[in-house]
Amino acid sequence: MPSDGPPLPTVSGPALREAKFALRTRCLARRDALPAQEHAAASAAIAAGIAGIDSWVQAPAVLVTLPFGSEWNTRPLVDAALAAGKAVVLPRVNPRTRMLDLFAIRDPESDVEPGFQGIPEPRRSCRPVPAADVRWVLVPGVAFDACGARLGYGGGFYDRLLPLVPAGAPRVAGAFALQLVERVPVAGHDARIDTLVTECGTLDLRRRERPMGER
Repeated sequence: MPSDGPPLPTVSGPALREAKFALRTRCLARRDALPAQEHAAASAAIAAGIAGIDSWVQAPAVLVTLPFGSEWNTRPLVDAALAAGKAVVLPRVNPRTRMLDLFAIRDPESDVEPGFQGIPEPRRSCRPVPAADVRWVLVPGVAFDACGARLGYGGGFYDRLLPLVPAGAPRVAGAFALQLVERVPVAGHDARIDTLVTECGTLDLRRRERPMGER
């Protein structure tokens, strides 16, 4: 587990971009190399951990993603949310505005298609959902640290989306334990998360009531 401590000072310019690129490259390589059996078992543990969070159970409308590349498999979590009667919202990249447009889905098979860079996205025919209606957010990412800092894929889409979501909506990330690093280099506009769930346990980044490794 990374040591506790304050986040790195806010930096900018080429040094920040280079640091993010290097960390992103390392973490993606480690994630891509995870054996299929370990990937499946860890994904199931992450999904179960998130499903047990009170805020998830109580949220009527959740913003989630479907897996892309070597990301952990969120599909069981999406299926569970739909079965529980939650409004399940997926993001769709809008290349013109450089924002994420949100749509509610009812069926991950018929309501989803390959979108931006092949990422599974909701069809435009699905019901649009304002960001203000979201009550819980699953935030994707490449790397995270114990201070809540997050490294995304470099497009800045969630950094622009999350300020539009109600401030009280939990921002939760699921990730493999190998994606938890000592420090993520951040800029002032980079969005942070409240909770990180890995196959090893749940890390509450606000109160630290549950250390990693405990369930």
